[in-house]
Amino acid sequence: MLLSGEVPMDFQFDVVVDSIPVLMEGLALTLQITFLGLIGGIALGVLAGLARVYGNFLINGIAMIYIETIRGTPLVVQVMFIYFALPLATGLRVAALYAAIFAIVLNSGAYIAEIVRGAVLSISKGLIEAGKALGISSWQNIAYIVGPLAFRRMVPPLGNQVIISLKDTSLFIVIGVGELTRQGQEIIATNFRALEVWTSVALIYLAVTTILAYLLRLLERRIRIL
Repeated sequence: MLLSGEVPMDFQFDVVVDSIPVLMEGLALTLQITFLGLIGGIALGVLAGLARVYGNFLINGIAMIYIETIRGTPLVVQVMFIYFALPLATGLRVAALYAAIFAIVLNSGAYIAEIVRGAVLSISKGLIEAGKALGISSWQNIAYIVGPLAFRRMVPPLGNQVIISLKDTSLFIVIGVGELTRQGQEIIATNFRALEVWTSVALIYLAVTTILAYLLRLLERRIRIL
């Protein structure tokens, strides 16, 4: 019988230590996919969000179809479609890494679009009318009045999306991308120490997301609207 706080005898810390270098390589790739995917996702999300707010019937409709299609299908299905099905339809083979990044761009972009739309619509119409009264154009109104205020309101949900996208990279194990989860799986295939390896993988994810959450809280406090 184990006493409280006692570590089971079959938990081998040397396995954890030996696994760290390979897991760090996987973490580096996880962060790379997340960063590049979110850069594209933010750009796409801002465009789609503004299209939903300011676009005409056609542009609004295209943006809505994109958003609802992506939000209505699982990320794992999206990346498998990009990696396995799209080459069959187009004849163009997509590398697993690029398929993963593109999937994050499309997936996060749809959710960010709704974040942008909600933030823009939350801005008081009085402020917009005041800008028009000063004689500034619609785009100047967006850039200098609506944009800065909406950005501050977007920070909390955007931060949440960053963490979600980071964790979602673990799904790319299905197409063989060597991110953190995949590296953990490959280590287990060689040493059969699932307890130590999956514990290490979980703690690495937890550490990264905790740091991100802390940094995002600092950013929220710094730019909050009083």
